[in-house]
Amino acid sequence: MLPKLTIGRVAAAAGVNVETIRYYQRRGLLEEPKKPLGEYRNYPTEMVKRIRFIKRAQALGFTLEDVGGLLQLNITDACAKTRDLAAQKMASIEQKLFQLQTIRNALAKLVHQCDKRLKSSPCPIIQILELDADSGWAANGSKKRQNPKQQTDLAASPGIASFRRPQKRKISG
Repeated sequence: MLPKLTIGRVAAAAGVNVETIRYYQRRGLLEEPKKPLGEYRNYPTEMVKRIRFIKRAQALGFTLEDVGGLLQLNITDACAKTRDLAAQKMASIEQKLFQLQTIRNALAKLVHQCDKRLKSSPCPIIQILELDADSGWAANGSKKRQNPKQQTDLAASPGIASFRRPQKRKISG
């Protein structure tokens, strides 16, 4: 006779913890077997496969909502729908890579400015972080766009990549 698959054994076989299984059950990704009176729930062996499917899908960037949709597909139309979802994920990843590269370039320029700054001058990184978002000046020293839809998070802004220290203004009077 095969040993009963308790939630602990399923978790161990799938390489997750018990709370992960319970979370997937609450999200509707896994069914919770009925509990016999005075006994432990007996999980089917297919549960391990399903959990591994969920984890692999997550590793590819699919959300749990996406996974729920994938689990609902029937075999005949699954490929076209899954392909479309995967293509959307690829586009999202490309966008994130572009944003990360922009942030990386901006930080590299700021680090370079720190390396070449004079000891008596303020830190360029601190300066850019202290900029008042309402001051009307972009991170590159130019006037900010007035359209709020075009304004982006400072860290992801392409303007930060071309950061220049603001010129000190002469006060007349």
